[in-house]
Amino acid sequence: MAEAGAAAPAARLRLYSYWRSSSAHRVRIALNLKGVEYEYKAVNLLKGEQSDPEFMKVNPMKFVPALVDGDTVIGDSYAIALYLEDKYPECPLLPQDLKMKALNLQIASIVCSGIQPLHNLTVLRFIEQKVGTGESLPWTQQQIDRGFTAAENLIKGCAGKYATGDEVQLADVFLAPQIYSAVTRFQVNMSNYPTLARLHDEYMKHPAFQAALPDRQPDAPSST
Repeated sequence: MAEAGAAAPAARLRLYSYWRSSSAHRVRIALNLKGVEYEYKAVNLLKGEQSDPEFMKVNPMKFVPALVDGDTVIGDSYAIALYLEDKYPECPLLPQDLKMKALNLQIASIVCSGIQPLHNLTVLRFIEQKVGTGESLPWTQQQIDRGFTAAENLIKGCAGKYATGDEVQLADVFLAPQIYSAVTRFQVNMSNYPTLARLHDEYMKHPAFQAALPDRQPDAPSST
């Protein structure tokens, strides 16, 4: 029993996630880089669990990820990343230099508003139903190409080991899942984006990125 007046231990953060969601993937990377423990709550998007009334209380938009920290509930990966940056300033993901900070925010925004939403599950299902079977793949490749071309041009002159230097920063947190899904799901030829291709190799070697990979999540389908 805790002594009278002693502070109660802080509750672990709770992350609502789906193993293959690149948006949730970003948040898992950020949490790992910050060294923050969390409870993983799986939401199966293919089964429609995002429309469950209980989950809609957490995120009325019916999207993952959603992060619960006590009475704070955040249902957007970009907002979650900035929240974690403020709450856990150790291992910062944003540099002090204003120009480089803006670049990191821009790259993150390109991914989370200019690429991923244009080929999320809802969009792909709509295309398959309204346009034709198999038509979602070229659409997705086109959206990824546009975003990757922009990102490649923005970082090719300043990239070090990682996207904006030799330290992992916010741009990497957002680029890594998008590149991973481009390679593993959407048959994107990364030779058109040599800087991003090199970064992908670095991400795959980094423990925080490895632990966040889709197939390492508790709700990932078993290969056995």
